[in-house]
Amino acid sequence: MRGLDGQTVIVTGGGGGIGGAACRRLAAEGARVAVCDIDGAAAAATATAITDAGGSAEAVTLDITDYDAVTKAVAAVEAALGPVGGLVNNAGWDRFQPFLKTTPDFWQQVISINLVGALNMLHAVLPGMVERADGRVVSVASDAARVGSSGESVYSACKGGLVSLSKTLAREHARHGLVFNVVCPGPTETALLDDVAASANDPAKLKEAFRRAVPLGRLGQPEDLAGAIAFLVSADAGYITGQVISVSGGLTMNG
Repeated sequence: MRGLDGQTVIVTGGGGGIGGAACRRLAAEGARVAVCDIDGAAAAATATAITDAGGSAEAVTLDITDYDAVTKAVAAVEAALGPVGGLVNNAGWDRFQPFLKTTPDFWQQVISINLVGALNMLHAVLPGMVERADGRVVSVASDAARVGSSGESVYSACKGGLVSLSKTLAREHARHGLVFNVVCPGPTETALLDDVAASANDPAKLKEAFRRAVPLGRLGQPEDLAGAIAFLVSADAGYITGQVISVSGGLTMNG
């Protein structure tokens, strides 16, 4: 893919399933990857796998809900790897609960990780992108943002907010040459899916229901998302902005 070689890209949640796969794919395309994760050991494992394969990566232990920590981390990444040209807002968290069984503390936790964390990252990264008139942002939302998902009311609201935020920023910063797009996974085999399923009455039954709902007949794998993310960060997608792409095996088919 054009434009990734030598590009500095920050990936949040880079120690997890989709984030780790995205980091490895970006590095394979020649990007310098900042692997950010609240789990420092997971971030280090992803970064080590990349460098062992001959790529360029730095592990960054980061709580994206902490604005001051985010601004310091972005400055450190730029000092180590160069100006940030790409941002992948991937970090997320949820628990499977009907809305009336949730609490305000739970709402705040979900909102802080899934929406405020992305706001923090964008606020820290965008000034440099605007100054250089160059930058690409991909936010990982969810098909829950497009069609809803029972038991994921607050999570769905946050991911819907991420879609609207991305479209708005695409309009605000088009004159600066920046592009913003969203990738929406369907049910994907990750630790997050395992955590969500574990909070249901019958985890195995829930995952089987997810699988049956997918026209292609299987749950997604992290690698299924990595190519789409890398493409949208690349120069090949330079004329694509404000778009939402589902990578879900056909679970949703929005035109």
